[in-house]
Amino acid sequence: MSIPITDVKGVGEKTAGLLAKLNIVNVNDLINHYPRDYDKLQDITDIDKIVPLSAVIVKGTVVGNVKIIKGKRVTICEILIKDETGSVYVRFFNMPYIKNVLKPGSVHIFRGKTSLRGKVTVLDQPQILKPDEYYDSKDELIPIYPLTKGLSSKTIGKYIYYSLYNYPSEEEIFPEDMLTEFDILTHREALKKIHFPKDEAEVAEAKKRLSFEEFFFFLMAIRRNKALANETPNNYVCFETADTVRFLEALPYRLTNAQKKVWAEIKEDLSSNKCMNRLIQGDVGSGKTIIAFLAMLEICANGYQAALMAPTEVLAKQHFEAISDHVKKYNLNIRPALLVGSLKASEKRAVQEKIKSGEVNFIIGTHALIQDKVEFKNLALVVTDEQHRFGVKQREELVGKGRIPHVIVMSATPIPRTLSIIFYGDLDISVIDELPANRLPIKNCVVNTSYREKAYKFIEKEVSAGHQAYVICPMVTESEESDLENVTDYAEKLREALPDGIIVSYLHGQMKAAGKNQIMEDFAEGKIHVLVSTTVIEVGINVPNATVMMVENSEKFGLSSLHQLRGRVGRGDAQSFCIFISSKNDEKTMERLNILNRSNDGFFIASEDMRLRGPGDMFGVRQSGDFEFKIANVFSDATALKAADMAVDKIMMTDPLLNADDHILIRKKVEELSDLQVDFRSI
Repeated sequence: MSIPITDVKGVGEKTAGLLAKLNIVNVNDLINHYPRDYDKLQDITDIDKIVPLSAVIVKGTVVGNVKIIKGKRVTICEILIKDETGSVYVRFFNMPYIKNVLKPGSVHIFRGKTSLRGKVTVLDQPQILKPDEYYDSKDELIPIYPLTKGLSSKTIGKYIYYSLYNYPSEEEIFPEDMLTEFDILTHREALKKIHFPKDEAEVAEAKKRLSFEEFFFFLMAIRRNKALANETPNNYVCFETADTVRFLEALPYRLTNAQKKVWAEIKEDLSSNKCMNRLIQGDVGSGKTIIAFLAMLEICANGYQAALMAPTEVLAKQHFEAISDHVKKYNLNIRPALLVGSLKASEKRAVQEKIKSGEVNFIIGTHALIQDKVEFKNLALVVTDEQHRFGVKQREELVGKGRIPHVIVMSATPIPRTLSIIFYGDLDISVIDELPANRLPIKNCVVNTSYREKAYKFIEKEVSAGHQAYVICPMVTESEESDLENVTDYAEKLREALPDGIIVSYLHGQMKAAGKNQIMEDFAEGKIHVLVSTTVIEVGINVPNATVMMVENSEKFGLSSLHQLRGRVGRGDAQSFCIFISSKNDEKTMERLNILNRSNDGFFIASEDMRLRGPGDMFGVRQSGDFEFKIANVFSDATALKAADMAVDKIMMTDPLLNADDHILIRKKVEELSDLQVDFRSI
């Protein structure tokens, strides 16, 4: 399936360039570009039943000619349509050619959002459907794909359809008895049903298979790594030193009991005969970073080097500044260094030389730490954020890289204990389930869109008091196929709603790295007062001065994702607030969101999230997720995860080397994935 994308009928060089922006360069990439949501045409609404500020489909006859109103920046085309119950005005912006489509007396179906012009309800910029087109597709599920400018979901769907029905399928990886035992489709059947489902049941079937497959290969890699980890000796035996004892005594606060327990587990690991591979799992604000810092300090005091990998440059710099302050304040015997991609070439070379010679022993950076040019003198510990733990290459491949360091993985993703054991099967798990006594609980509210103006006033009040705010939207840009709030338009809306002195900017994952870093740095330094962002802000920035988190379309996110976002505030001394705005007011939605109102406990929220949503709820906007899977979600697809765990256990007990005839294709897939993976332990 490595057939170039340009071989697909209708894909020229220009389209291939657009698809490349979505990381689609061959047929395999294309058919595995899954829908992020499904659209379904609703019933036609009588015009007299239209509700203001809602999404509707109406069928109407055009009354009279299109009226064209020319302004400085926009040309408005307005037309009146009617049915047997009443009439409504329809507006189009910068579409003068619409007068050739909407002829007097012609009948069309309009789909769009209504707005208020004074007290009059109008239908703005609707999609125009031919009656035959509407009735033919009314009961179908229409896939909505992740897009880039210049491509539509309909176009991508056409290319996928051609590929699935014109190219030979790959051989099925799983043996027949496994498909039967776990009641899953073949990969080919799953692809057809995920892209072109007849109904929700077919989507569920397809997602079950594709999620099972993603979990299976992830867990297979974990089991193999666990087996190898248990055989890895401790090359850097370390014992408790006066440095860490003195540092703990000098701190202006005392560790919580949970922190003390985890610190004791780490000290035991470092002095044992086995290499440490430990997960520190703790809720937002529970104090994981200070424990990691203690471990790094212990390593340095024993004469070795320690490295901390942060997910963004901004956070790496913040860690470096905090540690540099600690060195001065507490007279610590460590020599810190910062290594990030934005350093000048000469600065990078200078830092790399100091790392190689051992002149610095406490290194903080981003993925720049794992580049080939970086050589350590005696790296004994790597502390990493959870997003860097995926793609762990097999340990036997690291022999030529030197001795294997201890590893601490920090995770602020609260998942129930049962799933932790499955998901982090290659790591020993430590849980910090207690917040420091001085943390002010975040005040929460769950409201509908009618409270938006009040929320703006509240943000204005907090900014005038010297604080900052985040606003989260689920979309990057406006989409014809979605009525969700988007970052770019929302930032403009906020600029108009807030006083001129309040600086509003936006951030999303499609921006270039340098641009994202600059925005985050400006926000961290207080140059930006309100930051409108997608969930890209979940990790990678620490701004104690931010006191407001407002999330639009909250109903479209999982509770755990919302809890992670909430963790961006409440990091300073001031009282912080979280406002969850829901565009749906039904009882079930509000019940789910109100769990966030009642609790700030991430582990409780994660359990409730799973209980309420269950494995069948996949028809909302697919979350960015806490784990790097294309379609699987550890919360909503827990059933598939447990099934995959059983399948992996069964194979590892009977055929751990995957030598059986039925497992040859599985072994090849595992080897392929290993070749693509990067391991921070190879430093």
